[in-house]
Formats: sequence, structure tokens, C-alpha cells
Amino acid sequence: MTTIPTLTTERLILRAHRLDEFEDYAAFWNQAELMRFVGGEPPTREQTWARFLRYTGMWHHLGFGFFAIEERGSGRIVGEAGFLDSHRDMNPTTEGTLETGWAISPSLQGKGYATEAIRAAIAWADRTFADRRMTCIIDPDNTPSLRVAEKVGFRRIGETFYKGSTNVMLERWK
Repeated sequence: MTTIPTLTTERLILRAHRLDEFEDYAAFWNQAELMRFVGGEPPTREQTWARFLRYTGMWHHLGFGFFAIEERGSGRIVGEAGFLDSHRDMNPTTEGTLETGWAISPSLQGKGYATEAIRAAIAWADRTFADRRMTCIIDPDNTPSLRVAEKVGFRRIGETFYKGSTNVMLERWK
């Protein structure tokens, strides 16, 4: 079993998800504005449970996963960020890479939390998985996430089609 690290930034703590926070996690993913660029419809509670287990279970099997993002000043969960390998049925694929992702509660977007969190996660991954390629896929209309990706070193390498939508595919250059 991999120990999930805790990362601290100026304003945030990136840490393991906690089972007793699942109801808050489900409420987080039930925000229509958050889902606008991540599949469209808010997931069911069952789908959110599967996401929760998938994201945390990757730590055990792959040595990486998603961190809960906690605001240091308030202790509230503001989002999540990290890495996954979802074996997505798409071409080109992100399989075998550290597919990088982040989500911040819509009411807190625009404060730099995503950039701050993903920079900390990438710094950890660069030390832990130095030879691993990083990718991400982003809806082409999600300008804020495309800006975050650019700030942390991702560059567009093409497009990929996934679940009925075309997405920008990016790769991080060290």
C-alpha cells in the first residue's frame, strides 16, 4: 500500500481523500457548473462513489492518484487535483501516462487555486516519477483550464475524441 503524501502550499493542503468526507465529495461533483466541461450532467451518487474509489484506489495500485485540496485557512475542501490512468477508450490515448487533472469548486475558481495545487502535485510527480510522461485532455471551450495547463508547462499536441466530444490533448514539457 502506497502512503499518500501530504503537500502544503502557501494557501492549500493537498492530502488523501477521507471516507467521512464522501457526502461533501458527492455535493462537490453535483454542481452543474463544475460538470459543464467534465461530462455535462452531474453524476449520480453511485457514479460519484465509483469516482471516489477509483481516484483513491489508484494510489494503491499505481502509486499516484488524486489529492483532496483543502484550503489552509478554513479547512474546507475546495477541489481535487492529481493524476490518473483511466485506460480511456480514445485515440490518441493517455494510457500509460500521468494524466493530469484538477477541479475547483465553481464559487472559488479564478483565485489561482488550480494552478497552485497542480504545481505542487507536478513537483511531487517530477521527483517520484521523473521519467513518466504527463498528459491532460481539456474541453476546447474550457479557457480557464487551458490557461492553467499552459501556466504549469503543458502544450497542445493535438486533439482526441472521447465520449462523443473532441478534446484538446496536451503534454507537459519539463
